[in-house]
Amino acid sequence: MPSSSPQPLARYAHAPMLLLIVGFLILQPLSTDLYLASLPSLASSFAVPPSTVQLTLSLFVIGFGGAQLIIGPLSDRFGRRPLLLCGLSLYVLATAMCGLASSIDILITARFLQALGCCSAVIMARAIVRDIYAVSDSVKVVARASSWLSLGPLLGPVVGSYLQVGFGWRAAFVALGLFSAALLLLTFLRLPETNQHKDPAATQWRGLLANYRLVLGSRVFWAYALPGALSYGAVFSFISGSSFVFLNVLHVPTAWFGFCFGFAASGYLLGTIACRRLNARFGSPTTFRIGTGLTLASGALFLVAVALGLSHWTMLVATMFLTMGAHGINFPVSQAGSVSPFPQQAGTAAGLMGALSMSVAFVAGTLVGASHDGTLVPLALIAGGLGLCSFLAVRSLHMPLAVPA
Repeated sequence: MPSSSPQPLARYAHAPMLLLIVGFLILQPLSTDLYLASLPSLASSFAVPPSTVQLTLSLFVIGFGGAQLIIGPLSDRFGRRPLLLCGLSLYVLATAMCGLASSIDILITARFLQALGCCSAVIMARAIVRDIYAVSDSVKVVARASSWLSLGPLLGPVVGSYLQVGFGWRAAFVALGLFSAALLLLTFLRLPETNQHKDPAATQWRGLLANYRLVLGSRVFWAYALPGALSYGAVFSFISGSSFVFLNVLHVPTAWFGFCFGFAASGYLLGTIACRRLNARFGSPTTFRIGTGLTLASGALFLVAVALGLSHWTMLVATMFLTMGAHGINFPVSQAGSVSPFPQQAGTAAGLMGALSMSVAFVAGTLVGASHDGTLVPLALIAGGLGLCSFLAVRSLHMPLAVPA
């Protein structure tokens, strides 16, 4: 087992570490996308309305977002490795609770606990990137990891659809439990401690508030974090509403849902590839403007199509493809740009950035569930509005020409 004492970090900036980082990051999309095809089945199985089933997503987002405010500072104080081991252990236990749930209330509670464990993996992955890689390489590293990360939304719904058709909704949580248990074992055996600048004051009220004030008072943080959060909100509106729209409104067969969502999610993969090339040629601010411009264009296209009465599943897939492609460009820039200026507070910055994204996603998911009326109109209005807000945020916050070292 690797020692938890500080070690030179350059030796860990290689492919195996990148794959472990991808494993941590991919846990979030798998936790949401793998059971999307099961949402209508959950509503009928537990005899509850769609808005209640949506709470298994919305409460996951709330748990994930709120925990980041605690987990980030804890990792700045105690290190990344112990937080990962505890968080992944909680995730495995909560996933077992999900699979064994006998009521929707138990499932919602278990999903909340599952989010706490998932949060530790994602936040530690972001902080580890800041620990190991040079600031100048961070966007490239995050974009490369995001390309692999796209396998979650690409394959998750496809696998989930077949699991739903063949075995029912509990099978998705069995698969998540096996994956998270394997990730826990690899973390225990292979992950060193990467936090070389532990801050004893990070969890003290004075130090905690000082770190929050430092990060939240930075215009650079908001310039990168807010547009990225709004971009994710646009994506999450589709994540939370797509299964009901595809299956109940557009009457797509359950077995086809995964392929529809998977094709749309392939836009994210292409977006991350485009991000690497755009960032190398134009830099982060221009890349961010291009990405958020595409977010606005996809939302506007969706709104126009719905207003013209176009309600075919191919139109929804195309719109989701563009929105996720835009987020593939926006996410690496947003993540790297909001965390890189804070080497001593990387965990805190990553936690605040993630909490902001989850707050926007919670509002988006709640609105989608509450406004669902059997048509595409509410989803189009929400996705289009978030696309416009992301576009305006980038252009009103005046990003610096480069991410500070």
